[in-house]
Amino acid sequence: MVESRGRVSLQRIIDECKLEVVCVPDDPANISIVSTEIFRPGLRLAGFFDEFDEKRIQIVGNAECLYMARFDEETKRDKLTALFSRKPAAVIYAHGNKPSEVCLEIAEYFSVPLLATEANTSEFIAALISFLNVQLAPQITRHGVFVEVYGEGTLILGDSGVGKSETAIELIKRGHRFIADDAVELRKVSNKTILGAAPDLIKYYIELRGIGIVDVRRIFGMGSVKATEKVDLIINLEPWEEGKMYDRFGLDNEYTDIMGVKIPSIVVPVRPGRNLAVIIEIAAMNHRQKKMGYNTAEEFNRKLMMMSGLDPDAM
Repeated sequence: MVESRGRVSLQRIIDECKLEVVCVPDDPANISIVSTEIFRPGLRLAGFFDEFDEKRIQIVGNAECLYMARFDEETKRDKLTALFSRKPAAVIYAHGNKPSEVCLEIAEYFSVPLLATEANTSEFIAALISFLNVQLAPQITRHGVFVEVYGEGTLILGDSGVGKSETAIELIKRGHRFIADDAVELRKVSNKTILGAAPDLIKYYIELRGIGIVDVRRIFGMGSVKATEKVDLIINLEPWEEGKMYDRFGLDNEYTDIMGVKIPSIVVPVRPGRNLAVIIEIAAMNHRQKKMGYNTAEEFNRKLMMMSGLDPDAM
């Protein structure tokens, strides 16, 4: 799938951060924020505008307000005009600071959203960056099913009709949590982390051939669903092929690359009589065990070598 950058509406940021709207020139739901970086405009108020990026949100804290308080009204107007004329994505006053009437007038003139919050400046910046990193992360959509099994975000992939959704329903019945079916949105929120979620339209719905669309949240309860989860393990379901060599010991570590992040993955062959839900539970527990420092396959191989008179530490 094609990788794309997300965008988030200003209204979503207002709701998430509980911001006070001082003035917004347009419906905030129609204003898109596309940059994860934010800026404190201290240098800009001092007249230094090199490397200014109008896509960034500007945060005004105590330092900026104290700096501006040193100047007369005409100088303040000139400095604020220089900042707002460059049309930043939004200007947010933090730490309980409120924009002056002059600031409000200039913001309205240049159609720049002006907001305020009582939150501590540093804490607010950290929370806003964290939120934007998730919402604006590079993302792709993969065909599959995403469930949380014993705390492990498990992405189940495979051809259409192989049994992904039916396996997910069985896992949900066994007490695990459902995240997405059919289309899984994957976001790269850091160099080591991929988050998975469902598109809003199909969130909490699952399709079962012969039955139709099922609302997992209503049938199994709120405890059976989750909005998002880190992808810890990928399980590829494929029809059993006679004569094909499948991994029987688990010594080889396989990975699937998703936007530059390597995710541990395994192939599970499907044929009548195999309980895929139980197999996936075991796979998730085994993966969790590996993360905690114990690898069953390596321990078994070590014992086998010792029984054969070989020194496993010398290999």
